[in-house]
Amino acid sequence: MEPAPTAMFPLGSVLFPHMPLPLQLFEQRYLMMLGQLLDTAEPQFGAVLIERGHEVGGGEQRFEVGTMARVVEVDPRAGVTGVLALGTNRLRVREWLPDDPYPRATVELIPEFTWDESLADLFDEAEASVREVLRTVAALTAGQVRSIWPPDVAISDDPVVASWQVAAITPVGSLDQYDLLLSSSCEELLERTRSLAREAEETAVLMRDVPPPDQPSE
Repeated sequence: MEPAPTAMFPLGSVLFPHMPLPLQLFEQRYLMMLGQLLDTAEPQFGAVLIERGHEVGGGEQRFEVGTMARVVEVDPRAGVTGVLALGTNRLRVREWLPDDPYPRATVELIPEFTWDESLADLFDEAEASVREVLRTVAALTAGQVRSIWPPDVAISDDPVVASWQVAAITPVGSLDQYDLLLSSSCEELLERTRSLAREAEETAVLMRDVPPPDQPSE
């Protein structure tokens, strides 16, 4: 039997497992999607990164690996509906179906990672590197960047969940985030996270140490 179609939401950013996803819905197709989801016992949809195009209007090209998102809160207001979802399992799109009226696909779930205690030191290094670059960026921007995670943000006691969370708060672009999402093991995820965090730290330090351009004389 073919699996039932899954409602999909293409995004301009990556949703990681075990991370929150706040949305503001105003397009009629996604309001219809939400209404249908809320009629189910466990409302959830798939979130995938847009490869080319925009979130609004449709017609975008999408990457094939994403994350299931479970709806945990809905806040209907005039003109826009707020939704809070939580990432769960990763998914791989098997086939995109016609947008009728919202994006749909048949998907397969990707099994969650297993934890090995031998990864504890690697986890500590990755977490330390991520928190260090967050501290550097916070100091560099003097709190003006609202989208950055605070350096002391709390993470889970579960090591697999925490590994995803540490990856998710690494201050990198969406394509690097997607590379993290493609990791085939917890070890690979942590190694990639540590490497990207250290590269981001080097870039942040260079930016911090570059003197500002001379101000034009009046």
